[in-house]
Amino acid sequence: MKKNRHPLIQALFSTTVLVAALGYFVDIYDLILFGIVRVQSLKDLGVAGDELIKNGVLLLNMQMAGMLIGGIIWGILGDKKGRLSVLFGSIILYSAANFFNAFVGSITMYAVLRFIAGVGLAGELGAAITLVSEVMSKESRGYGTALVATIGVSGAIFAAIVGELFSWQTAYIIGGVLGFLLLLTRVKMFESGMFKNLEQKGVGRGKFLALFTSHDRFKRYINCVLIGMPIWFVVGVLITFSPEFARTLGYTGPVVAGRSILFTYAGLIFGDFLSGFLSQLLQSRKKVVAYAIVVTALLVALFLYFPGNTAFHFYAFCVLLGLAIGYWAVFVTVASEQFGTNLRATVTTTAPNFVRGAVVPITFGFEALRGSVGMVYAASIIGTICIVIALAAVYSLKETFGKDLNFLENI
Repeated sequence: MKKNRHPLIQALFSTTVLVAALGYFVDIYDLILFGIVRVQSLKDLGVAGDELIKNGVLLLNMQMAGMLIGGIIWGILGDKKGRLSVLFGSIILYSAANFFNAFVGSITMYAVLRFIAGVGLAGELGAAITLVSEVMSKESRGYGTALVATIGVSGAIFAAIVGELFSWQTAYIIGGVLGFLLLLTRVKMFESGMFKNLEQKGVGRGKFLALFTSHDRFKRYINCVLIGMPIWFVVGVLITFSPEFARTLGYTGPVVAGRSILFTYAGLIFGDFLSGFLSQLLQSRKKVVAYAIVVTALLVALFLYFPGNTAFHFYAFCVLLGLAIGYWAVFVTVASEQFGTNLRATVTTTAPNFVRGAVVPITFGFEALRGSVGMVYAASIIGTICIVIALAAVYSLKETFGKDLNFLENI
């Protein structure tokens, strides 16, 4: 690779970036696919009526529980055994789980496989971003992580298309096969040089509890998690309950949750690349995250209090909201850059999964308020809390653009 190439071109031609991006593509495909095929798969298993929602929630919670537990497991393994070990182990686990999902004959087996898939899915993004951050130069790593997120998020679009064209069984098989094919490409990947050097130093690494035994480390860690809350407020409340919001806000024409997700992720694809590009252009991660959160706040206000008329207008809002919350790429990069090599994988893997887990209290709060103040005001209150907390967290974080990542945490 020629050193006089622009950092973006270097990132585009990096094998590590490409393979990591394709891994996240399959990860997002498998993660989103369940929501797309949930109803039809449950109906084929003999579930009907109110049981569709009950069992759907059960399966979703099993997947989420797997991701929360898997985030901790893979994060620790990433710092103890290496970034590549996680990239190999996680994709084998979730690809096998999704392949066998096509052959389930009971809700119990479905739930077990969703849990296993969740554990596997939890490791992909954190390990990929950690590896890319450590092998790319300071000038190009922002582009590298942005490309990983951008290409990866497009897996949601592919999942929506496959879910429309094929049966749910075939869709799960496709996800499993894609994962195993991608596994072959990872044979050519190399371990991070920073991690190799770390192995020779004999220092403590992958100690998850060390994040909570130091005020400084805990502050950095919790702020990394909190800046992502507006992302999952939008996804977990506004988009998940999009048909209900459309009716409440007076839109004409049917608004389907699946299409809302599709258009939101279409916006996310561009948002992820734009946020990463701007963080390089402005030479600041903090500014980009802060700007994105402010834009998200403005769009949420417009969405709730200045609605359009038709389903087209609603889906346009979905695209714009997806574009605004597309700072996911920078969010994960910030988490990676905040911590030393001996805790980096632990943080970068657990933080995104804990943000996803924040959907539980966010949706619980929304549901608790909805009955007394209505959907619009309930969303306004919860959204405001998430946004204010996120802005405070951004303010507290140190700028990490251009930071030398070859350092250790004293644990």
